[in-house]
Amino acid sequence: MSAVRTLLQSLIDYAGLFPPAGLDMETAVRNYAAYRRGDDRWALGKFIVPASRLAEFERTAAPLVDPADPWPLSVLGGSDLNQDLAMILEHRYHPTRGLAIESLEAKAASTVEIDHATRIPRDLATYIEIPIAAPPDNLLAAIRLVGGRAKIRTGGVKPELFPSPADVARFLFACAAARVSFKATAGLHHPLRCVRPLTYEKNSATGTMHGFLNLFLAAALVQGGLSAAEAAQVLEETDPKEFEFDGQGAGWRGRRVTVDALAMTRSTFALSFGSCSFDEPMAEIRELGLR
Repeated sequence: MSAVRTLLQSLIDYAGLFPPAGLDMETAVRNYAAYRRGDDRWALGKFIVPASRLAEFERTAAPLVDPADPWPLSVLGGSDLNQDLAMILEHRYHPTRGLAIESLEAKAASTVEIDHATRIPRDLATYIEIPIAAPPDNLLAAIRLVGGRAKIRTGGVKPELFPSPADVARFLFACAAARVSFKATAGLHHPLRCVRPLTYEKNSATGTMHGFLNLFLAAALVQGGLSAAEAAQVLEETDPKEFEFDGQGAGWRGRRVTVDALAMTRSTFALSFGSCSFDEPMAEIRELGLR
């Protein structure tokens, strides 16, 4: 398998219900069904749905789901963890419905809030979104203690919602040191760092957005010994000519990682990212000649 395919395998969790797309349930569900049949299905991950909309999702998806080939779901929790868990457990153990709730995503800003994750069944992968403006070491240690995974918000619909490359690099380095895997969310529609509109509105503000190739290759290189300062440089890179992807591995400015190391990073460390678009990132991968 090529390096780029290894890097992108099951990478993109579909979050069409969320901004800036903000699709209605029927459209998002039909999109996901089409992606699962399409040529790019190998890069598709889970469908992301709020816990409060699980019943709506199940009703809408029922005509399109084959129970023999269940859809993997990641459920986004709200402010009431107990209520969310009750909803998840109600919908999780019905394999004949063709839905497989594989993970829960929650938020926490303190070690006390992270400790509440001990209520979550250990066989339900749990991603805990944490702030990264300050060193996240204590929060990551708490996540590891409860058997969770980290989640980083890499953007939004306003320029100020995008963390700096230095903060993202520090997060990657700290996750590697703490041996905590992670996923990312928001603002990663494009393969490489670039200045683009932040929404799909006609008069949308623009901003500098992180690239998902930058992020996940930086994660692999950090696992291979790259420093946080060097990782920030990878995240800041905008020139596609500085990235290399071939049958043996991938690289940036002479720093290389093998295909096997990439596969290990993707399976145990840098797990996925949520995007409200699946078409956009895959189209731009093709434009770069990487697919």
